[in-house]
Amino acid sequence: MRLGVAGPVGTGKSSLIATLCRALSEELRLGVITNDIYTDEDARFLKSAGVLDPERIRAVETGACPHTAIRDDVTANLLAAEDMEADFGPLDLVIIESGGDNLTATFSPALVDTQLFVLDVAGGGDVVRKGGPGIARADLLVINKTDLGEYVGVDVERMAREGREARAGGPVIALSRHDEASIRMLTGWVRETLAHYRTGDHTPVDPGPMAPHFHAGQDDEDGHLHSHADGNSHSHDHAPVEAEQGA
Repeated sequence: MRLGVAGPVGTGKSSLIATLCRALSEELRLGVITNDIYTDEDARFLKSAGVLDPERIRAVETGACPHTAIRDDVTANLLAAEDMEADFGPLDLVIIESGGDNLTATFSPALVDTQLFVLDVAGGGDVVRKGGPGIARADLLVINKTDLGEYVGVDVERMAREGREARAGGPVIALSRHDEASIRMLTGWVRETLAHYRTGDHTPVDPGPMAPHFHAGQDDEDGHLHSHADGNSHSHDHAPVEAEQGA
């Protein structure tokens, strides 16, 4: 099974994956693929954490907007997953981490069998109400770093409740790597989903196309607008090279 982990920059996706690897590596055969635009920093973090054999942690440098390689053209990630399976298979679970993106990021069901979306309390308690395909329709929403809630003035219970409302009752886990009970909830969800996958009772659900959005500037001249209304389009209106270099 392939599990996609998406969410904005800094929400703790890599730490969550490290937590999963520590908890599950004794019982499941795991592999991890990370996505970064120009570096392999997330892969290096996971390797240095010692959570898996370093050869089972591989990086895809997308060289483009982070969502491109998980939604629009998944070829690089599919090849990475197939190579890992060829080298170490059969694997029970391959975890694919997206590069840090915005609230609209979703994985293509052609790439992953299930996906979770990560927010953190440091991003503010109101972020969950902003919605977006990742928040509303991923298979699981994780509200991470709950141990920081009291320090940033966030009511974690309220944030989780509003997350469930935004997801029409869909599952939400409030997670802290320092809270064993929440880790058991997360690993339990993974085990249950994997069990359904193995019996053929799990069907990948497409969270839907990403909303049109800007990555820089506020109009077509200053930035590049992406429209995914048809699930495939990915048009760019790029700023001049000089402006990009000066950014």
